[in-house]
Amino acid sequence: MTDTDGKPDALVCCAVSVLRAAPAQGDASLRPLLSRRIAAVLALLFGWLPGFARAGQEATYTVVDVDLAHDRLALFLDDEARQPFLSLRRLDAWLQRRGQRLRWGMNAGMFHPGFAPVGLFVADGKERSPLDLGDGAGNFYLKPNGVFLVGDSRAQIVESSRYAAVAGRVRLATQSGPLLVQQGALHPRLDPASRSRHVRNGVGICAGRVRFVISEQPVTLHAFASYFRDVLQCSDALYLDGSVSSFYSQSPRRDTARARLGPLIGVVDAVDAAVAPPESGVR
Repeated sequence: MTDTDGKPDALVCCAVSVLRAAPAQGDASLRPLLSRRIAAVLALLFGWLPGFARAGQEATYTVVDVDLAHDRLALFLDDEARQPFLSLRRLDAWLQRRGQRLRWGMNAGMFHPGFAPVGLFVADGKERSPLDLGDGAGNFYLKPNGVFLVGDSRAQIVESSRYAAVAGRVRLATQSGPLLVQQGALHPRLDPASRSRHVRNGVGICAGRVRFVISEQPVTLHAFASYFRDVLQCSDALYLDGSVSSFYSQSPRRDTARARLGPLIGVVDAVDAAVAPPESGVR
């Protein structure tokens, strides 16, 4: 097994925990510290194992639940002058000038050097970039890849070649790859021994719930996919990107911008609603 952004590594740690908005309580707050100390001791004892200290750290994730019955989930690319937003902070400022605000947001897929989407991109029911069923290099083309879409208040993640069968009345859609989890099975080419670790983000459908996830530390694609399937119990999950992965939220206040970005996704509120903001869904 191989994934396209890494090589085999010696050891991989599979311990995970959800990063919550509120500080951890009791003994749970000691786990990351203990994990780091144990990893450091083992790294000293077994320093000849390359990458062991990094692999031994406990991975944590930020998870955002979206309720499509109440949350306005939207995709963004550029402003009315066709200038890319490039950052979630700039998108939020643009929204606030229009009586809205970005409750939370993250990058929403891969993009070309000019920030145009790679593959399908549909926002407000309008297709801005077509479906890409071709072959190529990189994670996007690690088949099967897929499409996250919302239509008629229902979200789905489908393998890219199946999109045409469900494309009617789609409000938003973004294509990316690889398809981390498909009908409960991990992507067959994800390598549990990969040494390629990045901060990564993606989206999953988990027992009818839409869950967006970003890792707080660099992780492998296999570990990231396993978190969706084994911890969040997602039947399907789509990789959005890595290394550039960024997250922005109002409460708790966060802006982890790592690069200039192309497609963006998030939940938008009216400013009046910001007086008594709804639950952010950030865990």
